[in-house]
Amino acid sequence: MNLPRFIALITALAILAAPLAAEAQAPIRIGASLSQTGVHAVVAQTQLRGYQLCVKHMNEKGGVLGRKLELVVYDDGSDPATAVRLYEKLITQDRVEQVLGPYHSAITDPVANVTEKHKMPMVVPIAGATSIYRKGRKFIFGMNPPSAIFLEGLIDLAAKKGLKTVALINRDDLFGRTVAQGTSELAKKKGLQVVFADAYPPGTTDFSTILTKLRAANPDVLGGATGINEDTVAIVRQLKALNVNPQMVGLTTGGLLGRDGEFVYISVPWLPELVEVRAGGLIPIARQYPGAREFIESHKKEFPGADITWPSAAGYGGCQILVEAIRRAGSLDSENLRDAILKMNHNTVFGAFRVDRDGVQIGLKYVMTQWQDGKRVVVWPEELAAVKARFPTPPWSQRP
Repeated sequence: MNLPRFIALITALAILAAPLAAEAQAPIRIGASLSQTGVHAVVAQTQLRGYQLCVKHMNEKGGVLGRKLELVVYDDGSDPATAVRLYEKLITQDRVEQVLGPYHSAITDPVANVTEKHKMPMVVPIAGATSIYRKGRKFIFGMNPPSAIFLEGLIDLAAKKGLKTVALINRDDLFGRTVAQGTSELAKKKGLQVVFADAYPPGTTDFSTILTKLRAANPDVLGGATGINEDTVAIVRQLKALNVNPQMVGLTTGGLLGRDGEFVYISVPWLPELVEVRAGGLIPIARQYPGAREFIESHKKEFPGADITWPSAAGYGGCQILVEAIRRAGSLDSENLRDAILKMNHNTVFGAFRVDRDGVQIGLKYVMTQWQDGKRVVVWPEELAAVKARFPTPPWSQRP
């Protein structure tokens, strides 16, 4: 065989072998711990479903860099110390090549020390406490808007309604304190006076003492940084039992309030309704949620009967950002990935993603919903509002 024909044969064999080589490459292992048990289990598992669905979809599209993805997940039991140990194990023993964030600010903050030590970029779907990102860390990036503006919609609506006084209660953890402080500052900027502020320890079930003090302050508005749904349900029921009736009640969680939740405002960064079809066509802002409708439909098929929550979408979106960063960087190099993420102005199923130099999400804001006729509907901001807020809140004795 002459040399030119030999070279041509080798080249042809190489071309034929390339797809097989790519197929044979080991998957990119992505590690995370999530609260599959403990106080955060119900919500954190919705975030996990977002991760799982994103990995499935990415693999169906061929993965990234010619490699499929593999998700390695542990249960941290809603315990920060356990989460720290698990991320150390994922990185040093399991040898994962990338990580995704856990659930909740109180868990994310200590975990970030581990990922920072190993220079492992971590996209975090659910951790909006700004202090986490202002510690000089280089490798943490948030999907969620800052917790300090969680109740911005409540305060803005209250000011527009001419209300004057605000009471604040919060779960005494990093998330709750951040929301309370931020809401206090927002209220003062809008000309509202904070007439009562108090915190309750995690695990509280009897809120009668704090709510009795709140009633004595007689605020126009109650803002609550509750953190977990169980707190929200208990507070609303005890507001009813004690006949405490501000003109507006806004909380940071509340997906399972039932009839007692009528008129209550709940702040969220995302809802399926934001990308649904309404009279008059698509909500204009829905362009910021590419693929969200497909995500919703796939979620229904993959997890029948499971709620499609904003942590689900945030988990999916966080995975999207990591994969997009790998694609743009063209490698798994930590510094290259960091640079790619910092330069992003990218939309996911969760909405806009853009972070500042510290990794704080600045491309997305919360929306304010209100329970009306047993459903949560968007009432703020105006460009997204499906209906007007029902105001004022009637006395408990006059509610349906």
